[in-house]
Amino acid sequence: MLFNSGTFFLFLLVFFCFWNILKHKPTSRWLTLTIFSGFFYGWWDWRFLFLIIFSGFVDYLTGLLIKQKPHHAKYFLTISLVTNILCLSIFKYSRFFASSFEQALASIGFQVDLVAALPTFTLILPVGISFYTFQSMSYSIDVYRGKIEPTRNILHFFSFLMMFPQLVAGPIVRASEILERLAQTPVTTEESCWRGTKLVIAGYFRKVVIADGVAPFVNKAFSSTIIDQGASFWWLVAIAFSIQIYFDFSGYSRIARGIATWMGYDLPVNFNYPYTSSSLSEFWSRWHISLSTWFRDYLYIPLGGSRASSLRTSFNLWVTMLVSGLWHGAAWTFIVWAAIHSLLLSLEKLTNWPSLVGKVPLIGRLVATGITLFQVLIAWIFFRANSFDQAIKILEEMFSFQGGINFVFTSHLQLLFVIAAVWEGFHYFKLSQRVRIGKLEILFYALIVLATIIFRGPGGEFIYFQF
Repeated sequence: MLFNSGTFFLFLLVFFCFWNILKHKPTSRWLTLTIFSGFFYGWWDWRFLFLIIFSGFVDYLTGLLIKQKPHHAKYFLTISLVTNILCLSIFKYSRFFASSFEQALASIGFQVDLVAALPTFTLILPVGISFYTFQSMSYSIDVYRGKIEPTRNILHFFSFLMMFPQLVAGPIVRASEILERLAQTPVTTEESCWRGTKLVIAGYFRKVVIADGVAPFVNKAFSSTIIDQGASFWWLVAIAFSIQIYFDFSGYSRIARGIATWMGYDLPVNFNYPYTSSSLSEFWSRWHISLSTWFRDYLYIPLGGSRASSLRTSFNLWVTMLVSGLWHGAAWTFIVWAAIHSLLLSLEKLTNWPSLVGKVPLIGRLVATGITLFQVLIAWIFFRANSFDQAIKILEEMFSFQGGINFVFTSHLQLLFVIAAVWEGFHYFKLSQRVRIGKLEILFYALIVLATIIFRGPGGEFIYFQF
């Protein structure tokens, strides 16, 4: 069920009719949230409800067993991790591993068709499997580490795991952040409801107007077999995709946070204006924050983090980023995208160039931000390209500096670029701290709603649904 669909608005209306009546007692609250979340998720394909229930049930039992039998805690945690990673691998990576193995065998003269031998169900990617799998694993790990107490009520657990606003595309919420709050009666005020409304309105504007508005231009460019369209064309495409993926994903996160706020819960901020970063390290502290911190706390730090030697620290960084790339998608392009970020982050740590550039009077931070954005744009080409070969050809075209200026912009695209730049610039120059619209705030958001209705782009799924 898409956030940007009439069906979802009807679903939301019915949900809050029940929620406002049944949220006052724990059992009825958890049951309501679990049932509606199950309906929300099952709307795509009800059969995959069995997968999330199975995965969740394993972690629910694991938490109890870790607490009851601490001497065997590591064994039970292993069961949890293996089960989750195996489910994720079967449904997300079977085709990738099979085709890669096929190509490796073909290079030495053996022809096999492993992809055709895969069961049909492994070729269908369940929506949001990467998100809820990581969320479920964090529960088992935190119980093992003693950070949280396991819940004995299975409805309590599944209301955490399947909470529908953030179920399919984040933010990835850890049990330590919300499990205890789910045990308490949620409280909403006029102020919190208005705060949630502003998040929802801003989220829909980001998705429906900006992201969906530039999507046709980006999709047409990458679906075309014609690459030699001039350097300027592909630089514009790279910028357009950077806008699309950011406003699409951050739009979803804001809608999710807004709906949760209406329910009485605060979800963590997932994006903090990443394109204003003056280094890649800063970029990753602002982009998809719930995932970045997940990898930091559950992979990078356990590997040794930055406490080891510089060589070991680089190794830990590369492993974390490459796993992150694979998390995003089962394709070599995602791995190359992660490798580019790994290399650039390593060079950044080695040279400390952002700090040096940032010391330049007046324009230092601005220059550092421009360099960081340039690096991010180059890496995005691999993230979006349909194949490694296509990405290489596009980059060759971008750096050929041939073809002159390709005026591919329509006035509509120009306007969207300006809006996106103003939105980010408003934060970059800290104007939000200086401008107070006071009583005009309601009028401002009413105009945003009107603009969303009038200037909405062609509706489409959120990009991160595929992950």
